[in-house]
Amino acid sequence: MSIDTLDMPVKAVVFRPVSFRRRLENSVAAVFFFASFLIALVPLIWLLSVVAIRGWRAVVNSEWWTHSLRGVLPQEFTGGVFHAIYGTLVQAGIAALLAVPLGMLTAVYLVEYGTGRLARVTTFMVDVLAGVPSIVAALFIFALWISTFGYPQSAFAVSLALVLLMLPVVVRATEEMLRLVPDELREASYALGIPKYRTIVRIVAPIAAPGILSGVLLAVARVVGETAPVLVLVGYSRSINYDVFDGNMASLPLLIYSELTNPQPAGVLRVWGAALTLIIIVALINLCAGIFRSPLGRMFFRFVFSVVGSTLRFVTEAFGRVTRKR
Repeated sequence: MSIDTLDMPVKAVVFRPVSFRRRLENSVAAVFFFASFLIALVPLIWLLSVVAIRGWRAVVNSEWWTHSLRGVLPQEFTGGVFHAIYGTLVQAGIAALLAVPLGMLTAVYLVEYGTGRLARVTTFMVDVLAGVPSIVAALFIFALWISTFGYPQSAFAVSLALVLLMLPVVVRATEEMLRLVPDELREASYALGIPKYRTIVRIVAPIAAPGILSGVLLAVARVVGETAPVLVLVGYSRSINYDVFDGNMASLPLLIYSELTNPQPAGVLRVWGAALTLIIIVALINLCAGIFRSPLGRMFFRFVFSVVGSTLRFVTEAFGRVTRKR
């Protein structure tokens, strides 16, 4: 028996042609999916095009990004929305400073430690908080922070309401990223005698960091456009207020709401310009989130954690040498 004979199949391969019914079903499904995609895409393109067409003349003005509306009359199109951009970023930044550590620690507890009734109650409360409307969060902070404790309306009160909206998003994003870390890495660390908290800090957290930061940025993008908290908890100001604990402070949603009562062409242009500015800010935040999820973002985080780890080891060793000399 020759080698060519051995290479020949025992039976001839039979390829049955695809039936007309299966090809028809596949074509219909493909057309249905493509049509659904187009239907979902049309409102988005229409919204972006309308806002861009009606607001681009405001955005291209250099004063729009560097000046406030202090002293500007309703019929005058001068000044800018720097005070509103500042207020939006400050309120969202304070909310992130409060919500991110709390949300990350909650997620670490649920993934790494939570197994009993407390973990189930925490998961249930996070799910409930994720469905709370923004107006309910604003009214809760108003009743607690302003009516009960007696503090004035301020940007900080707005940030507290935004914390309630950001917290479930941060918890869920961090929880999902931590669950994606293979258990084999944890088990290998435990086998080397490394404590659980160091395993979380040195192994689990660096691997999940790009996804966690992406989730945090998406949470920030979710709250920068919230209108109910700024309507209930702070008043509008046409100038910059650097005190987050007292006084009115503008934000882009609040500026849009305030300028809607201005029938002048300048007011209409400011409304559309502020809407386009808000869309640009949200798009930039989502772009940063996508960058951190990319391989370049993961390399950046590995470099940052290696530098931080080396610095901590150097400081610990130096402190140990100084202590031993004493």
